[in-house]
Amino acid sequence: MNDGMSGQTALITGGARGIGFAIAKGLARRGVRLVLADLDARQLETAQATLAEMGADVTCVEVNVADSAACDRAVDAAATSGNGRLDILVHSAGIGLERLFLETTDEEWSRMLDVDLSGAFYCCRAAGRVMQAQGYGRIVNIASTAGVAGGTGRAAYGAAKGGVVMLTRVLAVELATSGVTVNALAPGAIETDLVAQMHSETTRRVYRRAIPADRYGTPDEVAAAAIFLTTPEAAYVTGHVLAVDGGFLAAGILHKD
Repeated sequence: MNDGMSGQTALITGGARGIGFAIAKGLARRGVRLVLADLDARQLETAQATLAEMGADVTCVEVNVADSAACDRAVDAAATSGNGRLDILVHSAGIGLERLFLETTDEEWSRMLDVDLSGAFYCCRAAGRVMQAQGYGRIVNIASTAGVAGGTGRAAYGAAKGGVVMLTRVLAVELATSGVTVNALAPGAIETDLVAQMHSETTRRVYRRAIPADRYGTPDEVAAAAIFLTTPEAAYVTGHVLAVDGGFLAAGILHKD
């Protein structure tokens, strides 16, 4: 596919599985050089092997996004792989939690903010410095509908993802004159390993009733939206939060059988 992306370099955090891996595959098909960053070394090996079979140029780095210095090193590794350039950051690394507000512990609250919010800040800051200096970049953060609309059991998770939404908007404003766009996706219910862990059968039933499309989405459907935001053609789209949710955020009263 000749869309001006061949030869670019992308860093994808949380890139070894789920949404991050689906985005990696989509970018690989466009000839983008990939640097996958993930905490799980075994999953990284599996992802690297799959992408290599596709003919992708892929490098893997282990990273704990809650560690600022580790995020700096991951960005340095990506820029080195790209001969000094880093064109794309997709920040997909994160954890989830379904816990009622009154039952959420201090440790759970801190862990959620450290990984999901601080991790986004550290990765975006490191990548933003490189992109601002080179005068071009595309940053896509994976937020959540939980960061836009209140939901039962989403106090910590929703607060962290809501922070990612506002972080995205502020970065978009601050980097707008540097040729760098910063956008976020707000996936709804997507069939990933994380959702399988978070969503009980009751949660799945309640979600399905609230989704006009009446189904969970797929990682590939989220990837398609993310990839558009990484293209050169998306130069005038910045500070936007794009829901990929089957109509969940748009819905009011739904009459379903």
